[in-house]
Amino acid sequence: MSTAHIIVTLLAAAMTAFSAVSVFLRAKWVVEPMADYKIPQSWMPWLGTAKAAGAGGLLVGLFVPAIGVIAGICLIAYFTGAVITVIRARWYAHIPFPLVYAAPVIGALTLGLAA
Repeated sequence: MSTAHIIVTLLAAAMTAFSAVSVFLRAKWVVEPMADYKIPQSWMPWLGTAKAAGAGGLLVGLFVPAIGVIAGICLIAYFTGAVITVIRARWYAHIPFPLVYAAPVIGALTLGLAA
């Protein structure tokens, strides 16, 4: 395991955890766009839990690589779904937001698989 892999994984986990906490706390800057995308409020706890589990999985993956790979793949699927949701809602200017969170996850997964 390289230093780059550890740093990128910690960054990815921190960003994903921040995103999860933002959903749990129903931050205005998260809730309003989700309403615009027609995401039901009842989904918020599930979406936050998925992100939190992914962040935790990335951290555990530093010690149990298979868990990190699974978490990375699941988070990439999650953020791909987020991009698709934004596109379906025709809020094209918002496409970069889920990509910003997906980028370090992709990096962590790539570095983890390369090791």
